[in-house]
Amino acid sequence: MRICGIKLTHDGAIALVEDGRLVFCIEQEKRDNNPRYQTIENLDTVLAALAAHGFAARDVDQFVIDGWDGEVESRFQVLSGSAPVTLKGAPYVERHAEGLLDSLDGSGLALGDGVFAYKSYPHVTGHVASAYCTSPFAKAGQPAFCLVWDGSIFPRLYYVEARGARFLKCLFPLIGQAYAAAGHYFGPYKQASHGGWDLGVAGKLMAYIALGSVDEGIVEVFQKLYQERFAGDTDRACHYRANINNADTTLAAVQDFFVVSALRLRAEAPEDVLASFHFFLERLLVNEMALAMQDHSFGGPRNLCIAGGCGLNIKWNSALRETGLFEAVWIPPFPNDSGSAIGAACCEMVSQQGFVPLEWSVYSGPTLQSSNVQPGWDATACSLAELATILASNKPVVFLSGRAEIGPRALGGRSLLAAATSPEMKDYLNDVKFREHFRPVAPICLEDRAPEIFSPGTPDPYMLFDHQTRAEWRERISAVVHLDGSARLQTVSRTSGHKISELLVEYEKLTGIPLLCNTSANYHGRGFFPSAAAACQWGRVEHVWCDGLLLTNVNQVTHMVASLPQVNLRTLTTRNSGV
Repeated sequence: MRICGIKLTHDGAIALVEDGRLVFCIEQEKRDNNPRYQTIENLDTVLAALAAHGFAARDVDQFVIDGWDGEVESRFQVLSGSAPVTLKGAPYVERHAEGLLDSLDGSGLALGDGVFAYKSYPHVTGHVASAYCTSPFAKAGQPAFCLVWDGSIFPRLYYVEARGARFLKCLFPLIGQAYAAAGHYFGPYKQASHGGWDLGVAGKLMAYIALGSVDEGIVEVFQKLYQERFAGDTDRACHYRANINNADTTLAAVQDFFVVSALRLRAEAPEDVLASFHFFLERLLVNEMALAMQDHSFGGPRNLCIAGGCGLNIKWNSALRETGLFEAVWIPPFPNDSGSAIGAACCEMVSQQGFVPLEWSVYSGPTLQSSNVQPGWDATACSLAELATILASNKPVVFLSGRAEIGPRALGGRSLLAAATSPEMKDYLNDVKFREHFRPVAPICLEDRAPEIFSPGTPDPYMLFDHQTRAEWRERISAVVHLDGSARLQTVSRTSGHKISELLVEYEKLTGIPLLCNTSANYHGRGFFPSAAAACQWGRVEHVWCDGLLLTNVNQVTHMVASLPQVNLRTLTTRNSGV
């Protein structure tokens, strides 16, 4: 059976699942250098995604549209070609505790010359289904708790087993958007106008707080205001909780919370305020999860899946894992809405078969578009061993291989790679990508060497947990060490079969170091490069490697790279071999 999941709103995407296997997931932002968080405005996009993989709309047995804002149903205004179309969808949240798989039956999905029926499941159902069905727990037939915390909802806890899932409780009354909203009132992203939703600032704040320190006095201010305005028995708090389904009212309450916070904390350093707010939320999350586990005890192993946009917060993920409440914690590489098309398709799979595992690969995004060699660039064949030599000489390389990653993180398919051995490299990469100076650059590391370099250094193939860099390695790989000594690590198995692991092995042979800097290869504020031509047109580094072909900018960038310290390869190899 072929199921096509469609996410129309921000992080728009189309996913196809065939007989329990993910065939592809095409996110709008990864097509044609589109802006991040792109919506699907025209249903012709669905036809194009299917056609690119050899399918027509009539080849799909069931279309599923992800639910969205609304208590009873959601509505979408889109185009089909040039014709406007109105579609109904399920609401954001299920309407009762056992209603996670309640669906809305829709019609009028106009795709080319055909009009198709479709189903729609609540938005949070897609998060639960995608997180659990991609997990090792599904493969093992084990149950799991599932935490879903999105921007516009309280953190919701579910229990999932093969035969079904049910809602247990909201952990506490604070929407996920509160984290990003804090950045509108304190720090480098402070704004004169505080309206709307900012989808990009949360990850930047997670980096910025490394500049600050947690102050318990500041935490206490947030705690008192939280009780007064959100969690307590005051009239204001009760009114807030009664209107949770009104996104405008809820966001206004959060903004008012920070207006008062800013007045009370105006004498404090903004980096300390944001570090303290992060800690306040982390402690709240951990404490409330511990209480929930006391109240809800089930037989079998205690596993946890995490989904929703807040699942990208690596520090909260690590804090939950370190509580010891769970035997294992799983976060898919697309916990935010970039996985919602997959989730929509999984909902239909689950409705028919129960919570069964999905066969999938993180490299299920778009294939590389073919392109001609751009003017001003030379093209030569280049082995991975030769590429490792270029990287070891302190020259960054755009690395494009195979199909793109799904989810928001570059994982070796659409990456900008560089040696991590000079502290200047982090600043250089941030400058090249127009990023703030305090933003970290992630390490991509061979899995079996990671515990030697990082703590805990456990397998982390999708950059979803926090790791500390061991003291003896900090100077040796200074470009990937954040201000607080942490690293957003990605681990790669030597035997993964992906070109990135082969490159890491060659680089390790050459230098003794099993890791590289890894950041996304993209235009600022846009999705991954869809082709080598796009990377060359960007043109901010000297080399682009694309599946065995090295493209070299012969005119424009050499002087930029010359500002980095040059590495004596013989010295580096000798030093790292212990000789």
